[in-house]
Amino acid sequence: MYKGKILVIDDEINILKTIELSLSSSGYSPEVFSNPVLAFARAKEVYFDLAFIDLKMQPMNGLQVLSEIKKISPDTTVVLMTAHGSIESAVEAIKNGAYDYITKPFTHKEFIHIIERVYEHHRLSKKIKGLTYQIEEKFEDENFVVSNLTMKEILKTAKDVADSDIPVLIEGESGTGKEVLARFIHKNSSRCNNPFITINCSAIPENLFESELFGHIKGAFTNAIKDRIGRLELADTGTVFLDEVAEIPKSMQIKLLRFLQSMEFERVGESITHKIDIRIISATNRNVDADLSTGILREDFYFRIAGIKVKLPPLRERKDEIPILTDYFIKNYSKEREIIISDDTKKLLSDYDWPGNIRELETVIKRLLVFAKDNIIKSEYLPSEITLFKPKHVDYPKQKIEDLEKEHIIETLKIALNTKEAARILGISETTLWRKRKLYGL
Repeated sequence: MYKGKILVIDDEINILKTIELSLSSSGYSPEVFSNPVLAFARAKEVYFDLAFIDLKMQPMNGLQVLSEIKKISPDTTVVLMTAHGSIESAVEAIKNGAYDYITKPFTHKEFIHIIERVYEHHRLSKKIKGLTYQIEEKFEDENFVVSNLTMKEILKTAKDVADSDIPVLIEGESGTGKEVLARFIHKNSSRCNNPFITINCSAIPENLFESELFGHIKGAFTNAIKDRIGRLELADTGTVFLDEVAEIPKSMQIKLLRFLQSMEFERVGESITHKIDIRIISATNRNVDADLSTGILREDFYFRIAGIKVKLPPLRERKDEIPILTDYFIKNYSKEREIIISDDTKKLLSDYDWPGNIRELETVIKRLLVFAKDNIIKSEYLPSEITLFKPKHVDYPKQKIEDLEKEHIIETLKIALNTKEAARILGISETTLWRKRKLYGL
């Protein structure tokens, strides 16, 4: 199994061969060079996780080589090797971007121990980058405020599947809280302290999908001026949320399917296989059945991402949650104020159908708080689409029981052969039927 791509630069051939054998036997993928210029050319072609560079070389010394490698591949973790160790050179190397400094000679066991420690640092650095990327993204609140029975069942299902790695597909209209539910699943899983990376599939141009997800190396295509780690790799050991997954082009669905089967991938322009460990949660606001029937969504890809399906109902189907969501948003956005909502405002909020769902409600509450200078939210502050909204309801005609009975008798007499049969159909005696016909003038 691939563990890491390692570059080794040393002007002593015997040491290079020994290190190459040591690394290969331990599952790593080494490339060794005695000529730094050739190493630079190779580093421009492929990405190296680690680089071990000899400090005392001619015509370029290790510090010069370190500087060049860092220019070519800033994310490569570099360690300098020397038989002439000193505090001064160690400090200078670290100041110039080296992670560590080791002294020759070293045994195979000592060297592999160092490799494992450095590689673990490298892996954690990538993880931290993923977490940093996550923090820099727009963050939506993870708290689910529910009272609706359907939503309680959904949260129970989410908790039940949280600690497994089974892929989850969340369906629902825009604004129903699909990302919030995905974060809820991640938060309740064993991956909760690892990255949660959101990928908005509808916002990525088709020609950049592969690079965005898997990363690329410098020169892989026009404008690829440096190596880039893909978003999937940034999420290593964590969770990836594929938002609007049905927007992924079919050609990319095939590549993602291969990745999901093995968790292995190659960066664009590179032939090195990388392996990561992530959990996939997807979401869509589209009609999945329609997308499958039209071929927009590949069946094999769909079955891979839909291990568990969860459908979030729109807010208009869980109006019992509008009051508690309203209170939650008020408290969340107005911690220092005691806000009162007028009764007519509460009714208008509850009657409205909320086509934008929870996201629309949140926006409206923010607006109301801006206008509520006196700490009272009044209906006059509401947008016109809410105040002018007319709830849909069925108007049933008001009829007296006598009128209904009369109509029933008339219809029965039309189909009955005689009065006796009509009385039998109506479940009354012929005498009673005669009285009612007289009463209603039939």
